[in-house]
Amino acid sequence: MAFEINNYYEQRVINMIVERYGDSEELNHDVLEDMACVALNQLPAKYVRHAVDLVFYMDTAERAAVAERLEKAVDHAYALVTQHRR
Repeated sequence: MAFEINNYYEQRVINMIVERYGDSEELNHDVLEDMACVALNQLPAKYVRHAVDLVFYMDTAERAAVAERLEKAVDHAYALVTQHRR
Protein backbone atom coordinates (compact mmCIF):
# COMPACT_ATOMS: atom_id res chain seq x y z
CA MET A 1 0.00 0.00 0.00
CA ALA A 2 1.48 3.34 -1.05
CA PHE A 3 0.64 6.65 0.58
CA GLU A 4 0.65 9.86 -1.41
CA ILE A 5 1.60 12.46 1.20
CA ASN A 6 3.98 15.39 0.93
CA ASN A 7 5.45 18.08 3.09
CA TYR A 8 3.58 21.20 1.97
CA TYR A 9 6.70 23.34 2.31
CA GLU A 10 9.09 21.08 0.40
CA GLN A 11 8.16 22.00 -3.17
CA ARG A 12 7.61 25.64 -2.24
CA VAL A 13 11.11 25.89 -0.74
CA ILE A 14 12.67 24.16 -3.74
CA ASN A 15 10.81 26.44 -6.15
CA MET A 16 11.90 29.56 -4.28
CA ILE A 17 15.55 28.46 -4.18
CA VAL A 18 15.59 27.56 -7.87
CA GLU A 19 13.82 30.81 -8.76
CA ARG A 20 16.27 32.92 -6.75
CA TYR A 21 19.55 31.03 -7.13
CA GLY A 22 19.12 28.42 -9.87
CA ASP A 23 21.10 30.44 -12.41
CA SER A 24 23.94 31.25 -10.02
CA GLU A 25 27.36 30.17 -11.21
CA GLU A 26 28.64 30.21 -7.61
CA LEU A 27 26.01 27.87 -6.19
CA ASN A 28 26.03 24.35 -7.62
CA HIS A 29 23.28 21.75 -7.27
CA ASP A 30 24.75 20.32 -4.03
CA VAL A 31 24.77 23.77 -2.43
CA LEU A 32 21.18 24.40 -3.50
CA GLU A 33 20.13 21.07 -1.98
CA ASP A 34 21.93 21.97 1.25
CA MET A 35 20.04 25.26 1.27
CA ALA A 36 16.74 23.44 0.81
CA CYS A 37 17.52 21.15 3.76
CA VAL A 38 18.46 24.08 6.00
CA ALA A 39 15.36 26.03 4.99
CA LEU A 40 13.04 23.06 5.51
CA ASN A 41 14.50 22.45 8.96
CA GLN A 42 13.45 26.00 9.89
CA LEU A 43 9.83 25.35 8.98
CA PRO A 44 7.17 23.29 10.73
CA ALA A 45 6.24 19.97 9.15
CA LYS A 46 2.95 20.29 7.26
CA TYR A 47 2.05 17.02 5.62
CA VAL A 48 -0.79 17.00 3.14
CA ARG A 49 -2.18 14.74 0.49
CA HIS A 50 -2.75 17.66 -1.87
CA ALA A 51 -1.37 21.18 -1.37
CA VAL A 52 -4.59 22.64 -2.72
CA ASP A 53 -6.44 21.09 0.26
CA LEU A 54 -4.38 23.14 2.71
CA VAL A 55 -4.45 26.34 0.68
CA PHE A 56 -8.23 26.13 0.31
CA TYR A 57 -8.68 26.37 4.08
CA MET A 58 -6.14 29.17 4.65
CA ASP A 59 -7.29 32.73 4.96
CA THR A 60 -5.32 35.68 3.59
CA ALA A 61 -3.45 36.27 6.85
CA GLU A 62 -2.37 32.62 7.04
CA ARG A 63 -1.15 32.67 3.42
CA ALA A 64 0.84 35.82 4.15
CA ALA A 65 2.35 34.21 7.26
CA VAL A 66 3.37 31.13 5.25
CA ALA A 67 4.98 33.32 2.59
CA GLU A 68 6.88 35.24 5.26
CA ARG A 69 8.09 32.02 6.93
CA LEU A 70 9.29 30.73 3.55
CA GLU A 71 11.17 33.95 2.80
CA LYS A 72 12.86 33.96 6.20
CA ALA A 73 13.78 30.26 6.00
CA VAL A 74 15.32 30.60 2.52
CA ASP A 75 17.15 33.81 3.46
CA HIS A 76 18.55 32.09 6.56
CA ALA A 77 19.57 29.03 4.54
CA TYR A 78 21.36 31.17 1.95
CA ALA A 79 23.27 33.06 4.63
CA LEU A 80 24.24 29.92 6.54
CA VAL A 81 25.28 27.84 3.55
CA THR A 82 27.26 30.59 1.83
CA GLN A 83 29.08 31.44 5.08
CA HIS A 84 30.02 27.81 5.69
CA ARG A 85 30.96 26.60 2.23
CA ARG A 86 32.64 23.21 2.01
